[in-house]
Amino acid sequence: MTPAGSLLTARALHKAYGSTPALDGADFSIHPGEVVAVMGPSGSGKSTLLHCLAGIIRPDSGSVLYGSRDLTRMSDAQRSALRRSDFGFVFQFGQLVPELTCLENVALPLRLNGVKRKEAEERSLEWLERLEVGEVGAKRPGEVSGGQGQRVAVARALAARPRVIFADEPTGALDSLNGERVMSLLTDAARDTSAAVVLVTHEARVAAYSDREIVVRDGKAREMAGLA
Repeated sequence: MTPAGSLLTARALHKAYGSTPALDGADFSIHPGEVVAVMGPSGSGKSTLLHCLAGIIRPDSGSVLYGSRDLTRMSDAQRSALRRSDFGFVFQFGQLVPELTCLENVALPLRLNGVKRKEAEERSLEWLERLEVGEVGAKRPGEVSGGQGQRVAVARALAARPRVIFADEPTGALDSLNGERVMSLLTDAARDTSAAVVLVTHEARVAAYSDREIVVRDGKAREMAGLA
């Protein structure tokens, strides 16, 4: 049963790679505007959980409901379209396209969704300025600092006004000061737009920006408060 008001819900997810189980009955739910930190040791299944929630991989069994839509029953094309329109992504190393300027990187999801270039770039510049990196718009990713590049990546994730943002170790490549600034900007902007954030991290200082924490251990997800 889907929790009342839940935006994204997973039930009894199982996923194995060969004979190695990654998820073993994991459950998860998140509401609009909520930031949920997913924690756990390396190899616990937390990144696999994120990839199942985002429709990047299909679980062996179980369901992932986005509203009333079951991602596990969608075609690859349907899930790809959903990731372009409703989901945003922030990765540990930004994964910006090196040949494009920072402005063009932010505008890329909008352009893929059919937004005309001028409008896409205007909206992208607004997000770059909001993330305090408006001055790097004309530069390529290799010409900016790590902290600036990660703010550009956050702007790209937010530009299409997604309903869910998936952030996988978004500060893992940054020093503590830049990491805290990125997390503050990301969570403030997400809450302002009522976007939910699924935040995978192993750092307590990053998880502190969340509303709720769950831990993945042995392929199962449990509320942090329930751990003894």
